[in-house]
Amino acid sequence: MLPPEALRSLSPLAWARYGAASIAYVRPVVVNGQPAVAIHAADGTPIGAAPTLALATAAILQHGMGAALVH
Repeated sequence: MLPPEALRSLSPLAWARYGAASIAYVRPVVVNGQPAVAIHAADGTPIGAAPTLALATAAILQHGMGAALVH
């Protein structure tokens, strides 16, 4: 964990990389004409998808990550 003064000086890219291994965010998408939920690492890397928000959140938690909703 970085001290608060170091966190304040992080660039946007550094911020994304800081939480990439422990934070995932989800966002609604359409896959083959059906609503779905995309799962991305904190740096924006796609890491999965699920048919519902509940299943996406469960997958994130199962992999020891924290979830955040982006809308």
